[in-house]
Amino acid sequence: MYAFNYHRPASLAEAARLLASNPEAKLLAGGQTYIPTLKQRLARPSDVIDIGGLAELKGISEEAGGVTIGAATRHAEVAGSALVRRLIPALASLAEGIGDPQVRNRGTLGGSIANNDPAADYPAAVVGLGATVRTSKGRAIAGDAFFTGMFETALEPDEIVTAVHFPKPEKAAYAKFPNPASRYAIVGVFVALTGGGVRVAVTGAAPCVFRATALEQALAASWSAAAIDGVTIDPSNLNSDIHAQADYRAHLVKVMAKRALAAAG
Repeated sequence: MYAFNYHRPASLAEAARLLASNPEAKLLAGGQTYIPTLKQRLARPSDVIDIGGLAELKGISEEAGGVTIGAATRHAEVAGSALVRRLIPALASLAEGIGDPQVRNRGTLGGSIANNDPAADYPAAVVGLGATVRTSKGRAIAGDAFFTGMFETALEPDEIVTAVHFPKPEKAAYAKFPNPASRYAIVGVFVALTGGGVRVAVTGAAPCVFRATALEQALAASWSAAAIDGVTIDPSNLNSDIHAQADYRAHLVKVMAKRALAAAG
């Protein structure tokens, strides 16, 4: 990897100052994506700011009937949280299926959504549950507006994710068809019945997580697997790669949606 200056700030405020004063600086949380990127010399930051140890970015709490999770909270902590399992079991189940034990014990919620890998699991939960992303600039960004494209988000260059608030749904579940090696989602579907209606978020299938509005409309009329039998998923904007072609991913969207519905009840 290329040489860089390493910083381990003692507070979020210090991290924000370092990020704002060094235009070529990058944040490090769990490092599950960024460390391999550095090793392969695919990035050349002037400074790396390690925020993974900041206590103010960690923790899980109940808020407004839902769950608020700090950005530096590990996947394993979400998966094992009694609070998350009680209020939003679908979220705990999703976290439990990320990667392998090593990844789950290092990777963080904030790092996952800030990186916005097209095949990551957490973006499906953020969009599927209508979550709100909170930042170091005091912004509260709706999940629907947070993910803007492949590896792109609504974050400003010197902005840090601090927490995510997930409202409690009436019913919800997540199902994915994983890559057998990485456990990334070839297709993952999060379904939720919320006070605001039905939400269906799809990850892995396209360059960015998206809401499957045709499935939402069908499920709004009837919350059942049979309701989506007649829905056609357009493959024209879906990914094709060595793992799966676009038409197969389109097929998997419905299959995973039905599995998620069965799990949601």
